[in-house]
Amino acid sequence: MSDLSVWALPVPTTAESDDLDLTVLDGQERRRLAAFRRSADRRRYAFAHTALRMVLGQLLDTAPEALRFDREPCPRCRGPHGRPVVAGGLEGVHFSLSHGGDMAFIGVASVDVGVDVETVPSIAVAEELTPLLHPAEQRDIRPDTPAADFARQWTRKEAYLKGLGIGLSRDLHADDTSSSPPGWRINDLPAPAGYAAAVALRTASRPRLVLHRSLDGAGTGFRQLPHSTRAERRELQLPATVPLEPRRRGGGGAP
Repeated sequence: MSDLSVWALPVPTTAESDDLDLTVLDGQERRRLAAFRRSADRRRYAFAHTALRMVLGQLLDTAPEALRFDREPCPRCRGPHGRPVVAGGLEGVHFSLSHGGDMAFIGVASVDVGVDVETVPSIAVAEELTPLLHPAEQRDIRPDTPAADFARQWTRKEAYLKGLGIGLSRDLHADDTSSSPPGWRINDLPAPAGYAAAVALRTASRPRLVLHRSLDGAGTGFRQLPHSTRAERRELQLPATVPLEPRRRGGGGAP
């Protein structure tokens, strides 16, 4: 059985973002942070990348600021833009980061993993982008809930492509991720109202998910834990460990 842990974390409010300790970020992360024009984008990026360092630092018994990141070769072109990895990290520690809206999701597994979280778009946007999906994925989008179903299909596809290390450069028609491709497990993840989230894991076995709703115990990258993170733990009201099953067609919803 593959091990999988996911952190589902709400991005703190503007006032709570003052609690972020940005000294844990490296020079490249700080330059990218400074390049964002919108304060909401800066806050989201700062929180997500600080949280990632807290999580990985705890797992690898390394100071968060000491972590260095690298990229695996792209599986398609062998360029230096494949899956992100911890430079010099332990074998068997794989991770993925996604942030959208006011949520950040971090996935850590013993095999290749991809996570994605998105806000549910407007119906107009969903209808515009649906033709980009695989025909089987398009058939899973119901006329009465097109935006939510599109968001579900999109997060499943993006999680899978991130797990492959290819990303959205791959032809979106190429893979049917409404069910799990051979050698992979793709599952919807619990997410707050107005969001969709998914995880893809390179495994043929049935994994179990350990779902974290706060950064308690994940290190000292925050001067104090944002209150909104604590509130999310109550909102989801789900068991800490849940089995992941392949999504059945027409079933929708979280596993």
